[in-house]
Amino acid sequence: MTNPAEIIPGVIFYSYLSAIRKEKVAFLEHNTLVLQVAGHFTLETASQKISMGGSEMLLIQKNQLGEITKVPLEGEDYQTIVIILKEDLLRQIALEEQIEIGQKYTGPANILIPENDFLHAFFQSIIPYVRHPDEKITHTLGMLKVKEAVYLLMNTMPQLKEFLFDFSEPYKMDLEKFMRANFHYNIPIEKFSRLTGRSLAGFKRDFQKIFGMAPRHWLQERRLAEARHLIEKKNKKPSAIYLDLGFESLSHFSHAFKKKFGKAPTEWVL
Repeated sequence: MTNPAEIIPGVIFYSYLSAIRKEKVAFLEHNTLVLQVAGHFTLETASQKISMGGSEMLLIQKNQLGEITKVPLEGEDYQTIVIILKEDLLRQIALEEQIEIGQKYTGPANILIPENDFLHAFFQSIIPYVRHPDEKITHTLGMLKVKEAVYLLMNTMPQLKEFLFDFSEPYKMDLEKFMRANFHYNIPIEKFSRLTGRSLAGFKRDFQKIFGMAPRHWLQERRLAEARHLIEKKNKKPSAIYLDLGFESLSHFSHAFKKKFGKAPTEWVL
């Protein structure tokens, strides 16, 4: 079985692995429901760090940057089921149920869902498609399953309506605070602008006013400064930090570091 396996392409996934994996998730674009079947899952964003074990459920808000760590526990493999709650389906449900949210959702971005027999039974109904990947679930049936998940969430926690049906655009947030907290994510400038509630032109204009330089230049400088700090003060190895700082390869990182500081990062290691 491939990992992750797509039960419904782009919508329902099953993830399985037997060794620890740390993933730099650049952009969590959609609301997402996760059931942890086995093993340990941790999501860390700029504002939250949430962990869960087997049989726990987490609802993740759209439009976030975050890092996920997957850890199999001794004697069992890591397994999780992920359901992407895309906006077009949520809009359809909002129309059918005449749901209107008058204000932007301001609660926690990621919510652990309380123990619930109905939601667990729902996830159990998906397991046969994991165990028998040749028996393809139809798209129509798959989307009905996703709608069922949304209705069960609302039944379990009615207050989640504001979370699920907030279709407003990201509000214009504090650009300096956001960039200092999220500079290490390797994503296009266009997505940084979207996450801060700005057009690309507005983002570049505001960025220049705040930082006195173009976004790409500042990101490179900030990442290199953090790399030097981690190597000098924390005794971190270059090979252990370059991905976490948004560099695509060790060679790219080493070249940029040497160009900036005059020596390769390995020459700074004591």
